[in-house]
Amino acid sequence: MTADVAVGPPGVRPDGVEEGIWAGLATVRDPELDAPITELGFVSSVVSSAEVLTVELRLPTYFCAPNFAYLMVADAYDAVAARAGDRAVVIRLLEHFASDEINAGVAGGRGFAGSFPGLADGELEQLRITFQRKAHRACQEQVASHLLKSGWSVPDLSGATLADASPGEDLDRLRRRRTELNLPADPEAPLLVQDDGTPIAELDLPVQLRLAKTTRISIEGNSGLCRGLLSVRYNLPRPPDVDQVSG
Repeated sequence: MTADVAVGPPGVRPDGVEEGIWAGLATVRDPELDAPITELGFVSSVVSSAEVLTVELRLPTYFCAPNFAYLMVADAYDAVAARAGDRAVVIRLLEHFASDEINAGVAGGRGFAGSFPGLADGELEQLRITFQRKAHRACQEQVASHLLKSGWSVPDLSGATLADASPGEDLDRLRRRRTELNLPADPEAPLLVQDDGTPIAELDLPVQLRLAKTTRISIEGNSGLCRGLLSVRYNLPRPPDVDQVSG
């Protein structure tokens, strides 16, 4: 028996899609937007049978960056394969100028450099790390902004730890980013750190926080733009938060 499920509203697991498979896809993030592909609406359909599990992905435009697209397809393959049991796994990117190369490259395990000879000097792990660091800085600034709004001063933040931060999704997200980058994530770890984990000096805090806020707003703005483009391209309901960027 085969179940072919077209995915509905972004972020909502459709009836008929296994919870574990959907949870796996939710771990895959757009590297630039730092959001799960399930929430962004990038999962188009899931086709499941006793032998094969196929997931189709879509992107906001025909010309989305192929390196980002490759990362998402490869990560989706790994996430689904880890949960598919004995079934074969096929991850298919739809309607993208490099779909054929990306799909074949991921299926054959050739990596980005092998899929696009001459266009990449190596694999994409450094690119992944670059965007993980950007996301980490943005998360730090978001958590720090809550403390500033509650009465902390910028100099006070130089001594703040994760234990001082308000519990919630922003702090949970920051801890996940720290874990991905092998940075301290325990309650006594400094709240604001450099890419190498060393605390940001008090004198550097104003500039670093402004730069991190710019990064965060850029990520949020790009996310809204991509959600809007996807809704137009595939005639989807316009996301209610597409125009909202927090300050």
